[in-house]
Amino acid sequence: MNVRFHLLAGAAVLGLISFTAVPAQSQQSGGTERSKGRAMAENTANRMTGGDSNFATKAAQGGMAEVQLGQLAESNASSQQVKNFGQRMVTDHTKANDELKSIASRKGMTLPTGLDAKDQAEYDRLSKLNGAAFDRAYMQMMVSDHRKDVNEFENEANNGTDPDLKAFAGKTLPTLHEHLQMAETTDAQVKKEK
Repeated sequence: MNVRFHLLAGAAVLGLISFTAVPAQSQQSGGTERSKGRAMAENTANRMTGGDSNFATKAAQGGMAEVQLGQLAESNASSQQVKNFGQRMVTDHTKANDELKSIASRKGMTLPTGLDAKDQAEYDRLSKLNGAAFDRAYMQMMVSDHRKDVNEFENEANNGTDPDLKAFAGKTLPTLHEHLQMAETTDAQVKKEK
């Protein structure tokens, strides 16, 4: 009877050990599989298509230009409406630029840190103007620029492949539509003040 008891007890202990070892082993391999899956998803997310990468680069450059030109408007404009518009550009585009930098950083993408040649040339041209001449040139540029921005952001929101950039574009679009409307209204007002 003692032998039977020891055999049954031994079998029970072995069964218990193997029962607890199997789930632990499954959990470990499941955890490893989950880690591998997460790493693969992150690697996939970090590989942006050319279109997404181009969008991010252009959005970063355009955003920096909007901020610098907005600061210029605050100092060179004569119309308070134009100065206010410039301040709004600084505030909104600084916020959007920071969000875009955060997305790019998570994806290992380096964004430009300075104006491209075209934006620098526009900045240099506008920096030589003051008063009403500045107001007209700046607002005309803002209308044209925001029309392009809206088209580019709509394209990314609808056709982009990177989910984070698509979401950024969609989230930023209402602000850009508002900027375009403000630019058109302010441009019309400035033209009347000739």
